[in-house]
Amino acid sequence: MDSSSIRLPGSELAEIRFDDGTLRIAFARAYIIKTMTGSAEKTLWWQAGTLILDNAELLAPLPERGAKPESEPGSEPVLICDGGDIDENVYTYRDMIPIPLESRGLCRCDLKLRGSEARISAQGETIRLAMEAVPKYIEHIRPEQDGG
Repeated sequence: MDSSSIRLPGSELAEIRFDDGTLRIAFARAYIIKTMTGSAEKTLWWQAGTLILDNAELLAPLPERGAKPESEPGSEPVLICDGGDIDENVYTYRDMIPIPLESRGLCRCDLKLRGSEARISAQGETIRLAMEAVPKYIEHIRPEQDGG
């Protein structure tokens, strides 16, 4: 069986929005690790997508979209995820999001942002990941590159 998951550290966020009990975290570039059964090598891809938490309540104020160290002068500020947890009932996914993800029950996200003390922290009743278009290939990850 092949598996794919978003690697949260380094993934680029385009927008964070909370409206009418729905939290939407849009990824401009979600970095995806794909693993094939029986292979020691993995591949790195990127794809846009949105993590959606419905019937949600914020556990902390959403971060302001201000100037970030990663921003180029004159460009739109970029928010970079620095990892965190996604809880889906009894499962906690640390620094990653499985693809696909769609679940009901106790759902929570607590994401760190690079260069900031701000967090994206909320809980809700459903969580789902909606990926857009097709993933774009970046590179092969050989076992010595990822530490194992």
